[in-house]
Amino acid sequence: MPTISEIVNLIAAIMLFLGSIIALISAIGLIKFQDVFLRSHAATKSSTLSVLLTLVGVIVYFVSAQGYISVRLILALVFINLTSPVGGHLISRAAYRTGAYMYRKNDNVGNTNILLSANERSSFEQLKERAQKREQLRQQRYKEENDY
Repeated sequence: MPTISEIVNLIAAIMLFLGSIIALISAIGLIKFQDVFLRSHAATKSSTLSVLLTLVGVIVYFVSAQGYISVRLILALVFINLTSPVGGHLISRAAYRTGAYMYRKNDNVGNTNILLSANERSSFEQLKERAQKREQLRQQRYKEENDY
């Protein structure tokens, strides 16, 4: 039968492993995503969780192995969980205000990838044109499906 110390060490190891996996997913998201908004989302959301799991795993290990709580680890945990979401929000807000391009995977017009700036996103005429093109494409697909 495992002792309590072994169980606590196992819990700490699982938390460290999960934190590492989530950090890896975050890094893949930073490489794979196309624009600053998606990258900011990947960097802040998943990395905050990965740091939380990793530091809590380390805190649990130190409490069980050496019997004390590290104030530095708790301060790092609080600091990162407070500043990472705020920093991501400020970066996204600055990118939006400066007109950074937003990646759109499918515009339903020839299945092309397009980049839209903040100025283009707010243009009503372009939105209207895009809606008309989508409607034409939908009607064309409907005709193709029903014309045997």
